[in-house]
Amino acid sequence: MALQHSKPLKAAIVAGMVAASGAHAQEPASGLTWTRDPASRCEFVSPVSLTVGPTYWTGACPGNKASGLGMLRRRDGDKTGPAFYGRMQAGVPVIGVIDDEGYRVGAFSKGDIGSDAQQQPQVGLDAFRLAAEAAREVAGRYARDGNAASARHYEAVAKQLEDQVE
Repeated sequence: MALQHSKPLKAAIVAGMVAASGAHAQEPASGLTWTRDPASRCEFVSPVSLTVGPTYWTGACPGNKASGLGMLRRRDGDKTGPAFYGRMQAGVPVIGVIDDEGYRVGAFSKGDIGSDAQQQPQVGLDAFRLAAEAAREVAGRYARDGNAASARHYEAVAKQLEDQVE
């Protein structure tokens, strides 16, 4: 499901999504391509929509696998690329939002976020809510590191994501 930043997620859009079972189910980790954060060496599966290139994880990394709420961000040198905000489990995305000049929303399926066109309407709402929580988690990490500008930026991102469900 792709949405523009400026348009809130409305019930009419959500109602247009067809229901499917297992919306929050995670794919088995076999057959997925693993990536490693160039700085922290944390490992994860990067959704296809983030494209190939240096990708960084901001979040917890128990057992050297990205886990919990956080952000995957593509970067090429000092240029930022698309970002995934959401929940990871043992290095594999579960649910969230990819922000790349519009939103790709939903559960992780077939190697990407929101690739299951038959996801339940509640999945889109859950994805935006979790993405907002993830952006706040990222903001908190930057605040604890003393990077006030980045903390403010990710608080604003959290607000934009939250506004999509109003």
